[in-house]
Amino acid sequence: MNQIPSVDLTDFLSSDPSKKEAFINNIGNAFHEIGFVALKGHFLSETLTDSLYAEIKKFFDLPEDIKKKYEIEGIGGQRGYTSFGKESAKGKEVADLKEFWHFGQYVTNDIELEKKYPENIIVDELPIFNSIGKETYQQLEKTAKYVLRAIALHLGLDETYFDEFIHNGNSILRPIHYPPIVDKPKGAERAAAHGDINLITLLMGAHGKGLQVQNHDGEWIDAIAAPDELMINVGDMLSRLTNNRLKSTIHKVINPPKELWGTSRYSIPFFMHPKASMKLNCLETCIDENNPKAYEDTTAGAFLTERLIELGLIKAS
Repeated sequence: MNQIPSVDLTDFLSSDPSKKEAFINNIGNAFHEIGFVALKGHFLSETLTDSLYAEIKKFFDLPEDIKKKYEIEGIGGQRGYTSFGKESAKGKEVADLKEFWHFGQYVTNDIELEKKYPENIIVDELPIFNSIGKETYQQLEKTAKYVLRAIALHLGLDETYFDEFIHNGNSILRPIHYPPIVDKPKGAERAAAHGDINLITLLMGAHGKGLQVQNHDGEWIDAIAAPDELMINVGDMLSRLTNNRLKSTIHKVINPPKELWGTSRYSIPFFMHPKASMKLNCLETCIDENNPKAYEDTTAGAFLTERLIELGLIKAS
């Protein structure tokens, strides 16, 4: 497969059973074949997208000392600001060429869970930064819920299988800034080749070319969504749950050609995580003699902790 398939969520939400079934088959096949799909018909408006990009550009343009006051120690970068050069891909010693912000879950009707999650950080200098971030988070979370319902049906599960695990889940909205490149990078990329940790990732239309996906032949292909599309990919948690039936595809953000080193790139992925208690044991329906169980049993919380240690965001206890 040498291009990213495109699907329309309005087909899944349609009252026409044939359109819904076609959507389920198409997205399921895309996630099996390459692990990526471009999605139209989502709940994120163009106005909201433009507003968040405007706000994050204002934030990343703030002086370093102001941004640094929003970098909170002891929470593994789960909320607020993470400064340039702090995160590296699994297995890479060189840090990625990026800085980013994290919006987290807005818990409803669960006081105990609310205590477990770090609080979202309020940016004093930008009055609507947090409200725009919250609205975007919730619209992407709503979109992700229906994508996971389609995946559940593709896997032969109840349509709402994932609902209880993702409600108040540990999802993250991550606005990223890849600053202009000043000196020739020594082995570093804007984002080195990696797979995502979570169930699925929804990427808002990135500003600028750069995202590449590795297909089954080992070839790197450009992943470019249309302005009205989200790019969605399978994460390691979903790949693990389905015993690799759905593919968590390796992807990266390459450095631009030298003539474009002086430009910034912005990107906003939404990482859909379940609650920590969700079991990631391989589904029995995805195990057979040709596909023996590939992973040990674990939970989403334990797997996330393991990966954050590998990324250097938290220290092993």
